[in-house]
Amino acid sequence: MCFGSTGLLRCGKSCRLRWINYLRPDLKRGNFTVEEEETLIKLHNMLGNKWSKIAACLPGRTDNEIKNVWNTHLKKRVAASAGEQKKGGAKGKKKTT
Repeated sequence: MCFGSTGLLRCGKSCRLRWINYLRPDLKRGNFTVEEEETLIKLHNMLGNKWSKIAACLPGRTDNEIKNVWNTHLKKRVAASAGEQKKGGAKGKKKTT
């Protein structure tokens, strides 16, 4: 068992996850940059929902954080832009008879 700063007992898994997701010194805090978001979108197109593989390409970001950003922000944005591209492509074509 690990002891937290508040004296709470934590099991090994809890201690490991706390280190991975909160205490590691190389973790980035705060919002994703535009470059990180673009990289995430490109990697998701290539790899799908392989969050740990994507996290390996975004240093300082955890796979869980990346998954949460994708599901709460980027997935909707990508779907909306794909819908706009389909609309734009359909308008430009003329029907021939």
